[in-house]
Amino acid sequence: MWTIIKIDKRYFGLLKNELNQKLGLGVNFYNPKLCFEKYKKNKLIKKELSLLGDYIFCFHKQFNDPVILNNLKFTKGLKYFLRGFEKSQIEIKNFIDKCKESENKEGYLTQKFYDMCLTNNYKFSSGPFTDQIFKIINMQKNKIDILIGNMKININGDKFLFRSI
Repeated sequence: MWTIIKIDKRYFGLLKNELNQKLGLGVNFYNPKLCFEKYKKNKLIKKELSLLGDYIFCFHKQFNDPVILNNLKFTKGLKYFLRGFEKSQIEIKNFIDKCKESENKEGYLTQKFYDMCLTNNYKFSSGPFTDQIFKIINMQKNKIDILIGNMKININGDKFLFRSI
């Protein structure tokens, strides 16, 4: 059963070890991440960002037992279990599947994760056009025609991150 837990990032390695000791094998963690590339003083800087902040997904078949969850709530590195995860298993699984489908080779989410619309304005989060606002003119699989000011540009949608504004 999947659960959502809030963690202390400093003790995440310790949390993994303790959960594996207490529950045995079969504990899986999933943390969707984004990779931003920005130019700062003519240098390309990569920055990794967790999509969910301090929250991660954790799977083990014994998480449906409230006694086990009560015993685990004082594990070092664990702040708390998010309530209501028992009723949201289908939504959690669908979200994790969507994230995994949108990952690139390095395990970071790509632009496929976001639903894009032709009527919205967007802002680049990475690449040479960082912080530039643009509008989508046409979308194909990976090729996107955009309009920045009066310039029409064709970009590869997998290479740049952008968000709706």
